[in-house]
Amino acid sequence: MNIAVYCGSNSGNKDIYTKDAKALGEWIGKNGHSLVYGGAKNGLMGVVADAVIENGGEVIGILPNVPLIQERKQAGLTKYIETDTMAERKTLMIENSDAFVALPGGLGTLDELSEVMTLSYLKEVKGPIVIYNTDGYYEPLKIVFDKMCESGFAAESYFENVIISNDLGEIEKFVNKNQK
Repeated sequence: MNIAVYCGSNSGNKDIYTKDAKALGEWIGKNGHSLVYGGAKNGLMGVVADAVIENGGEVIGILPNVPLIQERKQAGLTKYIETDTMAERKTLMIENSDAFVALPGGLGTLDELSEVMTLSYLKEVKGPIVIYNTDGYYEPLKIVFDKMCESGFAAESYFENVIISNDLGEIEKFVNKNQK
């Protein structure tokens, strides 16, 4: 299974972010899955990729032809795909993935997560979506989702293919059960 991981190109300011990113990468590699990600060697992106590689998994990096991003390219990529734009990068990450995981990250992570969740609601994406809630990072987002439903802008069914969890065992069961 190809698993897209969206996360920060920085490591954040808590060791738990790195610890969970490494655990996710180890799980991907040990279970024979492939990582599809933004291709960076820095931050949580690099931690996940390194862990996948160290555990025998394939790492597919998709990077736009942007100098600032190209200089952060991970050296050990199994497969490298270059795009012209960030939008094309997001599209190819989605097209090349069977499941989607968001670790903590910044605006780019939120953008990617929002897009894949919208496509899931529209039934254009079938795979499970995991919001890895390291140290409660995504608790405010859960509140926003609840407010969307409460206010009539979303229905609970929009989130049926989404899990918000910090328990890798629970995440693994969800991904395996909802694999399309």
